[in-house]
Amino acid sequence: MSTFLDERKKIDPQPIGSSLSITELIDSTFLAYNAGRIREACALFDMRYAQEEVLVGMSITGALTPAGMGITCFAPLMQAGLVDWIVSTGANLYHDLHFSLAKSLYQGSPYYDDTALKREGVVRIYDIVFDYSVLLKTDEFVRTVCAGEEFNRTMGTAELHWLLGKYAAEREKQLGLSCKSLLSTAYEYDIPVYSSSPGDSSIGMNIAALTLQGKGPCIDVSQDVNETAAFVYAAKKQQGKSAVCIIGGGSPKNFILQTEPHIQEVLGLEEAGHDYFIQITDARPDTGGLSGATPSEAVSWGKIDPAGLPDTVVVYADTTIVLPLLAAYVLANNRSRSHKRLYQKRRECVEEMKLSLND
Repeated sequence: MSTFLDERKKIDPQPIGSSLSITELIDSTFLAYNAGRIREACALFDMRYAQEEVLVGMSITGALTPAGMGITCFAPLMQAGLVDWIVSTGANLYHDLHFSLAKSLYQGSPYYDDTALKREGVVRIYDIVFDYSVLLKTDEFVRTVCAGEEFNRTMGTAELHWLLGKYAAEREKQLGLSCKSLLSTAYEYDIPVYSSSPGDSSIGMNIAALTLQGKGPCIDVSQDVNETAAFVYAAKKQQGKSAVCIIGGGSPKNFILQTEPHIQEVLGLEEAGHDYFIQITDARPDTGGLSGATPSEAVSWGKIDPAGLPDTVVVYADTTIVLPLLAAYVLANNRSRSHKRLYQKRRECVEEMKLSLND
């Protein structure tokens, strides 16, 4: 018999029973194809990402928070200390605020007559529907808080979102809400949340409206680039590991991965790349887009450490299916870590990186 086969785990299927746990279900029935990649991603997160010395960055694209995943998946992982910093589309953070404000979104259908919905004042995100007033009330909340004195200065998106999370947490408390949104959880645990395209969302549009009145924050994206790179550099300099968990693709994927080229190529500091890589995507690699680019391609850019390629998994599937399975698997195994509270350390990390430029 081939020695190659001797090293493989045998497919030994067992019937599904009524008492199967989520861990047993994935380990014993997700045996091949994209199910096999889901199992591998769960195992990699469980075994590597959940270690104390690992810095875990997560990028988020796709309309996930309108589907409730800020509360169902992201917040529990953050509360367990399993996410240290985040890069998200602004849209996900904006729609996350609906839940902090107790605004109602509803399950619907992708087959509605959108002309009729427009007449009724109903907005549709595929099979999610909600009243147009939800947008107006959320816009009002964003403009009101961002017009406050503590916002009236230059800041990066981490500070912007931390302050928004502060007010979101206050509103949740006032309304007696038991569930925490992504932004209020990030505020509670000092998890920095960045947006790679801060103008590309309703949050950005409302801030732009305030600037016409001479109010609100001025966003400095250079702070974001340097802070995120400094987190990775500090972790690696302290003999730790850096892991990325990419939910979707798009601009946040590039932003979370470009930390390494910024360290190596632009700043000229010695580094090898991120150590662990998980991506859940429906994008194909053969179209040349970044969303579908593989971990091995990222090696050529210095984004991924070549030695870390065995610890990379790409799951080609719908993120709304895979993410709850991944979160449930890891949390079912009682994985948790102390919170790194990087938001409070971001300036310190940048200063340390600056000192290394002079060494």
